[in-house]
Amino acid sequence: MIPLLLIAQYSAPLAFAATGETIGQKSGVLNIGLEGIMLLAAYASVSVGLATGSPWMGMLAAIACAIALSLIQGFFTIILATDQVVAGTAVNLFALGLTGTLFALGAAKGESLSGAPRLPEMLPGVDPVLLLLPILVGCAAWGLTKTAFGLALRAAGEYPAAVESAGFSVTKLRLIAQGLNGLFAGLGGGYLALGLVQAFAENMTSGRGFVAIALVTFGRWKPWWALGASLLIGALEWAQVAMQGKSPLPIQFFTALPYLVALIVLVIAGKGTMAPGALGLAYRREK
Repeated sequence: MIPLLLIAQYSAPLAFAATGETIGQKSGVLNIGLEGIMLLAAYASVSVGLATGSPWMGMLAAIACAIALSLIQGFFTIILATDQVVAGTAVNLFALGLTGTLFALGAAKGESLSGAPRLPEMLPGVDPVLLLLPILVGCAAWGLTKTAFGLALRAAGEYPAAVESAGFSVTKLRLIAQGLNGLFAGLGGGYLALGLVQAFAENMTSGRGFVAIALVTFGRWKPWWALGASLLIGALEWAQVAMQGKSPLPIQFFTALPYLVALIVLVIAGKGTMAPGALGLAYRREK
């Protein structure tokens, strides 16, 4: 397979998640629970895919679970104004515990979460979900910058009081953004499981949700830039697999390399960036 296509496959889970997180952060919500949402989506995609024999049913299950968990988190952070970091951490712990328990129960019964149906390829190395990635990124970029809804959503992340004065509901805008964030996270988690490995393993997201959050900052809260940053990390992940057994360096070095580069890039690129003004801040409508 062409290395560029392999890089795109390894980049896709991060790119989907980073695009959704860009939308969410533009509305003023920091989704620390992205890691857990992707993990639950990965589990749902494999379990439903194996049960039905259809990768598409698996992807739908991943999206549905991710949207539901994202909106549950949104209920606490947006409606109840709970601290976003605390709520996101709770979501991560919940998803890690739930999927780990279900995985262990299945293993005790002799059930396996491997050999899930693979997404069909339209061309060698190109499946419909991978082909959908640049289309959805383009739609996100266009929607955020060229539509009235996108303008209102971005304003909710900058000046929520002004948005309310203009007749919009900050709560509704942020909940919609969280739903979209969940949709993209579901695509990312589902693609990780069905597009790459056709199996589920405990904690298989391995920090990808946190890396996706970092890539939003690296991408200056712009979907296309976030996609470019995801391709960089995806290239390193592909190199990690390609170099196994072919380098005198320990495998742990290549395993850690994508995360190390993401951290370095975040430190360098994060200087001087301007996050949305109300990012991470709960909003209460004035009476």
